[in-house]
Amino acid sequence: MGGFLMAATRKGLFDVDCDGAAQPRCIGFLGDPVSAVLQNGHDGALYAALNLGHFGVKLHRSDDFGQTWTELPAPAFPVGIAADKEGEKAPSVSLIWTLAGGGPEQPKRLWAGTIPGALFRSDDRGETWHLVESLWNQPSRTEWFGGGYDDPGIHSINVDDNGRIVIGISCGGVWISEDDGASWTLGGKGLAATYMPPDRQDDPTIQDPHRLAVCQDAPDTVWCQHHCGIFRSDDGGRSFVEIKQAGPSTFGFAVAVHPKDPKTAWFVPAVKDECRVPVEGRFVVTRTRDGGKTFDSLSAGLPQEDAYDLVYRHALTVGADGKHLAMGSTTGAVWFSKDGAQSWRMLTAHLPPVAQVCFADAP
Repeated sequence: MGGFLMAATRKGLFDVDCDGAAQPRCIGFLGDPVSAVLQNGHDGALYAALNLGHFGVKLHRSDDFGQTWTELPAPAFPVGIAADKEGEKAPSVSLIWTLAGGGPEQPKRLWAGTIPGALFRSDDRGETWHLVESLWNQPSRTEWFGGGYDDPGIHSINVDDNGRIVIGISCGGVWISEDDGASWTLGGKGLAATYMPPDRQDDPTIQDPHRLAVCQDAPDTVWCQHHCGIFRSDDGGRSFVEIKQAGPSTFGFAVAVHPKDPKTAWFVPAVKDECRVPVEGRFVVTRTRDGGKTFDSLSAGLPQEDAYDLVYRHALTVGADGKHLAMGSTTGAVWFSKDGAQSWRMLTAHLPPVAQVCFADAP
């Protein structure tokens, strides 16, 4: 597998040649924080979300692989929507945290997960957006809170071929829709939030799933990198079992699952909470191939001393063949593997901090 990676960074969107034949090239927004990138699998269009601080959230689309970009309306709350509490400001989107495409029969569908914890839908390639009020109006939403950010946010949107949607909210748990977002069920039974008082640690409403990844060919299997450990679901996210041993640490942010084998998943461990660097300065990827019973700690090609690389939620990805993986770190390095993470090759060490990587097909 050759091709390219898209790397969304703090200072622009870059394409990275997986073969290492060319240096990374900025294809848009140099100097601006790119919070999310998506290549729509239906038409190949690229979408890039920007977080411009005082100038707000922006969204752009390219139909020619980054040669030109068209600015689109960013997801926004309807005019007149009320604040949750009297005296507070009405909600406004401060970050587009993730973008996802629609199902097989929805070529123009896009989903956007934002901070605060709102889900938006577009049915016209991002030209217009609609708040998914069925989720926003959940009574338990008032109990959600920020995990890292001040406000809760939706960072994981998984849409399978049967129309099921599974989303992850920090901190608001796992939510499941079987009817294209018309209604929602709270999942996440079995997740444990040890940061809460004992009587609320099992409450699914306040869980902090750092990232959810669904097996494409077996969508009942959902892997979760949680703030408090690694968990696996075999019923579409309704309930989870904890994986208590996974190499150097069960703390981290990223998870990727093999698209065909639900028992194979990858994680990037770190020291928990305040420190957030590789354990003992050794940068490794952990892999299970038996559903979490055992893990390999894979380090070939990765720095093994004085490493301070952290891999964010969306900065680990696996290709459609399940063999090729890529990841980017907070130090601006990007690595590529051709053998299921058994070994790694650094593609660049000089990008700005990486928020997301994804494989992309050039036209």
